[in-house]
Amino acid sequence: MKPLGHLFIVAAPSGAGKTSLVRALLTAEPGIQLSISHTTRTARPGEENDRDYHFCSHGEFAAMVDDSEFFEHAEVFGNWYGTSRAEVFEALNVGTDVLLEIDFQGAQQIREVMRQAVSIFIAPPSREVLLSRLIKRNQDSPEVIARRTLAARQEIEHYKEFDFLIINDSFDEALKDLIAIVRAQRLRTATQAIRHRELMQALLR
Repeated sequence: MKPLGHLFIVAAPSGAGKTSLVRALLTAEPGIQLSISHTTRTARPGEENDRDYHFCSHGEFAAMVDDSEFFEHAEVFGNWYGTSRAEVFEALNVGTDVLLEIDFQGAQQIREVMRQAVSIFIAPPSREVLLSRLIKRNQDSPEVIARRTLAARQEIEHYKEFDFLIINDSFDEALKDLIAIVRAQRLRTATQAIRHRELMQALLR
């Protein structure tokens, strides 16, 4: 008997360092996979279809919404993003942990469906640092950076809805905190009792 995988939600405003932390987590911790979102936005330099995102047209996305194929979906800066319901449950049902890198709107939708999901919010140490990180990424125009900066406040307003809050001041410390949350969830008695069922039965003989 194999325990079901855990579902982790990680959200943060743009520039908080969420993507870098998630990539480092996936390298450090085996048995957890990143859910690849569908999106209507165009690929950025270096991004690949079906690796970074499932890039699709607005028509294709709308058809998936009509067919209830998304676990959650939301519009962000004029583009749509969605998480495939089938892909998530396929992984969870074979015991693989799944991590969703989504915004607060998506997190709200997921929690309504799966109360047991573990939600983590990553915040920057200051507004100044957030703006500096957005500029250093060199991915967006000044207009887009201004919009992202304004939207950050709206994102941060929802931090209390999450189970855990990580302040990404020191990357190494923030990564340790993120890894600790994942490991603690995996060590819950309900999961361990299934994973080590034979051992626990032997110890009780």
